[in-house]
Amino acid sequence: MVSGEQQPSDLWFARRGSGDPFVLLHPGGADSRALDPLIAELNGTYACFTPDQRGHGHTRDVPGPLSYEAMAADTVAFLERSVDTPVHLLGYSDGAIVALHVALARPDLVRSLVFAAAVFHRVGWVPGVLDGEMPDFMGDSYGEVSPDGREHWPVVVAKLDALHAVSPALTVDDLAVLTMPTLVILGDDDEVRLEHAVAMYRALPDGELAVVPRATHGLAVEKPALFAHLIRDFHDAEKTNGFAPIRRS
Repeated sequence: MVSGEQQPSDLWFARRGSGDPFVLLHPGGADSRALDPLIAELNGTYACFTPDQRGHGHTRDVPGPLSYEAMAADTVAFLERSVDTPVHLLGYSDGAIVALHVALARPDLVRSLVFAAAVFHRVGWVPGVLDGEMPDFMGDSYGEVSPDGREHWPVVVAKLDALHAVSPALTVDDLAVLTMPTLVILGDDDEVRLEHAVAMYRALPDGELAVVPRATHGLAVEKPALFAHLIRDFHDAEKTNGFAPIRRS
């Protein structure tokens, strides 16, 4: 692993493996360690880059509220500075929403997009899933690596609550401009409404949809081998449209 040096406005990141550049964005309230089980399954296929977003993991918080647009701007700066672009991009939960904003703002930097366990509009969450308190283990995990210290965790939680109350607020018309291949993936018992994921899939010009059985919002740690297999299949340059395509005919 090679870890990047953090500058005042930079995102800390790690790089593992070799191959096509693949940037993976972690869930909100967690950090890039949350994707370790998936990255272990991707070993040998990609050069995996895992930045920690502002106020998460090894990256310091900054004054003011959190927004997906600001985190996307941080990620764009990271891509321009630290990775050979365009890249395969994956986001998970809040990280997927950040990745979607990156793809919309700078499609020239994104070769393909994996949109995992997330929504394009906040109404897509299953009612009530954002209402509970963050568990203590997440605060403890934050405190293990955050330069801001464990005592800053309640500040981050408050910023995330404020973010989720108003965002994201994209529409199917916004999605229709994305031309890169995009895989929408979630568990069949996820925190995302299945109807919302289907609406996203249908709005994408070059979309694919995978619903993983017996999987929840923890898909990346529950079934990392299957998740990695679906990603490799999605990236396969030789894949076909099947024997009897309708939507792709």
